[in-house]
Amino acid sequence: MAVDPTGADLKRFLSEDPGGGVVMLNLLQFRPDGVASYREYSERIVPFLAKVGGEVVYAGNLSTALVAPDGWAWDAVLLVRYPSREAFSQMVADPDYQQITGLRTAALDEAVLQAGIPWGV
Repeated sequence: MAVDPTGADLKRFLSEDPGGGVVMLNLLQFRPDGVASYREYSERIVPFLAKVGGEVVYAGNLSTALVAPDGWAWDAVLLVRYPSREAFSQMVADPDYQQITGLRTAALDEAVLQAGIPWGV
């Protein structure tokens, strides 16, 4: 399973933009030795989030699944709010940001990265 979005993924992400803010759901399954690498990535991403107006909404380990498909095995969840899909795209295109993405890639065995559209309630 891929852990990083491709250029085609980002192009589709932008083409399906309904406008407004976006919350990115990150479901993370760490490699056996990946937690330290992801923690370093988490610390180093903060200035890049700030630069585009993004913020971490929630980050934490996952625990008991009450209702889930067989084989559900995510270790952690991360929710990050961005002012727009374009802001997310600008961040991941930043050459300095790209210098730290290897930390994330090395940390993860599997991942889900999915855009959420706020309901406005």
